[in-house]
Amino acid sequence: MTQILKKEQLSEQVYRFRIDAPHIAKRRKAGQFIMVRANNHSERLPLTIANASKDDGWIEIIFQTIGASTTELGLLNEGEHVSDLAGPLGKPTHIENFGRALCIGGGVGIAPLYPIVTALKEAGNDVSTIIGARNKGLLILEQEMQAQSHKLFVATDDGSYGQKGFVSDIFKQLLAEGQKFDFCVVIGPAPMMKATTVLTVGAGIKTFASLNPIMIDGTGMCGGCRVTVFGETKFACVDGPEFDAAGIDWDSMLKRLGSYREFEQKAKDKHICQLGTEQ
Repeated sequence: MTQILKKEQLSEQVYRFRIDAPHIAKRRKAGQFIMVRANNHSERLPLTIANASKDDGWIEIIFQTIGASTTELGLLNEGEHVSDLAGPLGKPTHIENFGRALCIGGGVGIAPLYPIVTALKEAGNDVSTIIGARNKGLLILEQEMQAQSHKLFVATDDGSYGQKGFVSDIFKQLLAEGQKFDFCVVIGPAPMMKATTVLTVGAGIKTFASLNPIMIDGTGMCGGCRVTVFGETKFACVDGPEFDAAGIDWDSMLKRLGSYREFEQKAKDKHICQLGTEQ
């Protein structure tokens, strides 16, 4: 069992946990993730390592309580322990000095984008970052992104903060201004990634997207996280989670993501009902 050293609520339903995990902290690289279970009865959750300290031996995860298992995880407090923790998993982001790098994150996808922004800056890139959320209350890590980006742009769907509109709207503006980029990474909800990468790939920018398909074991054994890239079947947990956006079959991935939506909602409703009974 692994202790939660710090718990912080970043926005409505979004939490940041600092967890004691020295072995993972020493090995992790930008883009990698862990599998975590809140308790012995919870599902395994794939969560990107948002930050880490090799010297102090901790890692940080950021997650949104949208289902039964993430809700169970969010109920844990500082000093308590998660049941299981495995990682680092997945292939790290390929980091080099590309020149001008563009990083685009939406919603809770801003969290896994942060270590990539940091690594790209440390490699000498000129980093422009676009982050967005449905509203100001759901926006996370703005100050952290500001510190690691040469330029930061913010959008909210409802216009409650930053520019009104989507992250893709800001990219269109940069393109119209004649801005050019050598590399791009996009992370967020699948529909947002699909819409945004169509634009970046269309502009001739080498673009990678970090995919979030249904994942069960995180080691390539179950096949649940399969995606189609350039006509070939890939497993996001071992072949990714990042893939060349030019080859991603977004429609098949979106269809698979919606396969268990009804069951997920029933599981969450049951969990909330049980909590009410216990109280």
